[in-house]
Amino acid sequence: MNEVTTYLDFYKTFHHKAYKPGVTEVYSNFTARHGGHSNIDGGKTCLVAGLQAFIHKIIDKEWGMFFDAVTADEAVELYETIVSHGLGRPETANHLRDLWQLGYLPLEFRGLKEGTEVPYGLPHFTIKSTLPGFGWLTNMIETVLSSEVWPVHTSLTTAAQYYKVFQEFAVKTGFPEEFVKYQGHDFSFRGMMGVEAAKLSGMGHLMSGFVGSDTIPAAIALHNYYGADISPENPCATIASVDATEHSVQCSFQEDDEAYLDHCMDVASPEGILSIVSDGYDFWKLVTEFIPARKDKIMNRDGKVVIRPDSGDPADILCGTQTISVPSDVEDWKDWVAAVINDIFDDNLDPLEPHESETELFTYLGKLYQVIYTPELNRHDKTYYFIDNCGSDISYCEFTEVEMTPQCKGLVEYLWDIFGGTETTTGHKLLDQHIGCIYGDSITLERQRDILERLEAKGFSSGNVVLGIGSYTYQYVTRDTHGSAVKATNIVMNDNENIAIFKDPKTGDSTKKSAKGLLNVGSVHDLSTGITDYFLEDEVSIEKEQSPDNLLERVWKDGAWYREQTLEEIREIVQNT
Repeated sequence: MNEVTTYLDFYKTFHHKAYKPGVTEVYSNFTARHGGHSNIDGGKTCLVAGLQAFIHKIIDKEWGMFFDAVTADEAVELYETIVSHGLGRPETANHLRDLWQLGYLPLEFRGLKEGTEVPYGLPHFTIKSTLPGFGWLTNMIETVLSSEVWPVHTSLTTAAQYYKVFQEFAVKTGFPEEFVKYQGHDFSFRGMMGVEAAKLSGMGHLMSGFVGSDTIPAAIALHNYYGADISPENPCATIASVDATEHSVQCSFQEDDEAYLDHCMDVASPEGILSIVSDGYDFWKLVTEFIPARKDKIMNRDGKVVIRPDSGDPADILCGTQTISVPSDVEDWKDWVAAVINDIFDDNLDPLEPHESETELFTYLGKLYQVIYTPELNRHDKTYYFIDNCGSDISYCEFTEVEMTPQCKGLVEYLWDIFGGTETTTGHKLLDQHIGCIYGDSITLERQRDILERLEAKGFSSGNVVLGIGSYTYQYVTRDTHGSAVKATNIVMNDNENIAIFKDPKTGDSTKKSAKGLLNVGSVHDLSTGITDYFLEDEVSIEKEQSPDNLLERVWKDGAWYREQTLEEIREIVQNT
């Protein structure tokens, strides 16, 4: 029994009976309405994606099996069974029997090109019924339509932001932008809610321009739905990964990390890129003892060894303990430190339960100092405050020169000390091509920027690291992240009377208000800035809605394709916005 007729919310099984008598056509749209819950700070736009995959997967394939049923009874058997069970009364699906008899889905999809970046409130695509008697079909498929589309466009919007940040720092630190497509690696599969969720999200990740991914089903889906090239003759065009260990591999050597490293480099992967999980036991011992002992082996190996920490604070592990750099040209650096740490203490002061001291690390002329600041506090009206001008008195500060440990330096700087490298065109340090770093745990957009900013401040190129993007980023979203929703805006009564409808609840905020009537999307391109602004017109005529000038282009109608896009076309659109 084919399940496609049951891909809907239960309450929709009633709607074919409930529409106003005489409704012959229903017209709806999919819109990302607002960024009130956006995972991108200050985001005002989102990217279009997912419709083509939905039509291939659900409309063509799944509904195709419905029409392939030998009899109408066979086609509707599962639907009638589950609806009768859920309602507690016999239910006959004559509307679906009529659809099976018709032999195709009388629907039309019109959409913006996938990959287009548009402001909130602009419809991504529209859908309408095309035959009298089947108006109920438009919103019957809303449930599955929404659930299949919003994850793709949401993950694409997120991934595109990661891509932009990598591009920003590639320019700042003089690293070739060509490498950016490998820098954001999709590690989310295991944390997603099943294979289909991983597939949908993974498609969005790869549509952004990233090729780095471990989500194989996403690449296959892009091949099936967007003509993506996954042939060995064109390697890494759609998806790219490397030889990589995991903790079970490291731990199978039972704390013998030297044997683990030697086996992986000499036997399992003697050439090419090899990513080595390194934190199964003592990460810093592996990095500071066993890796330097294999420097010659690594430098003579045909390929790159990539060190992968997977626990601890990612920014601290990669970039080192955060310190405050003292400008080399200050007249009295200790007075400067006293003033700075006084401000820090003041910012952290709880007037009711004050802390007694503040400890910070400062670097000055290549040396590291631990500074403990213990000011005198005076009590007034049950609050605490500083003695006047204490911040300018270094007597409250205890200065201790401490060792610059590998942990203080961070993985990137420590590997630079061992393996060296080159300088980019901007003078930033880039590790030797035989050694590198990847961190794939909990890399949010905020943490990505923190890592890249800290590397830049230390004089290192962003190209020294690859960052994994996991399920915390791609799974910790909902349909409400961008307010994505399908809403009806127009109906036709008695075959010829167009009636604009809309949603405008008095009990909600303005984000719930929908467009009205038939829709047209246009654009204005500013040649001086290169920026394209998109606009929506609602309540337009049928002629304008169907016009070639409407950017909501016809994609599919009554079983026939009118527009298909390739993965490469979508990536190009994303990169050029």
